[in-house]
Amino acid sequence: MSIEKKTYRSGPWKDVFAQGVRVGDRLYLAGQVSMDESGAVVGAGDIAAQVRTTYGNIARVLGQFGATMENVVDETLFVTDMAMVMDNLEAVGGARAEAYGGTAEVSQTMVQVAGLVMPELLIEIKCVAQL
Repeated sequence: MSIEKKTYRSGPWKDVFAQGVRVGDRLYLAGQVSMDESGAVVGAGDIAAQVRTTYGNIARVLGQFGATMENVVDETLFVTDMAMVMDNLEAVGGARAEAYGGTAEVSQTMVQVAGLVMPELLIEIKCVAQL
C-alpha cells in the first residue's frame, strides 16, 4: 500500500527533515522552536518570547498547507524547565492565547526534557492538525 505525502521543508535543516507532512486530511508538524529562518535562537532566556516565536513558526508551517491554528487538534510541549514554565504561567498562557486567538481547544501534553537541539532553547512544540 502506498501512502501519498506532501511535505514542507525550510530553515537550516531542510535537507535533514520536513517541518510538516500531510497524509490525507491530517497534518503532522515537526517540533517547532524559537528560531528565525537562519537558525538563530529568538528570545534566549525568555520563555514567553520563545512561546510566541514558536507558535509563530507553527502558524507559518500550517499556512504552507492552507491551515491555521484553528486546525490544530493536538500538541505536545517539550520544556527544559517545568518550574520556569509554571512560574511564568500567566505570560506563557498569554502568548499561547495570542496564538490561538483565545482559549486553545486542543488536547495538550507537556513534558520536561533534559535538553533541546540548542542549549538556549527552552521549549519545543509538536502538533497535529486536522484539515
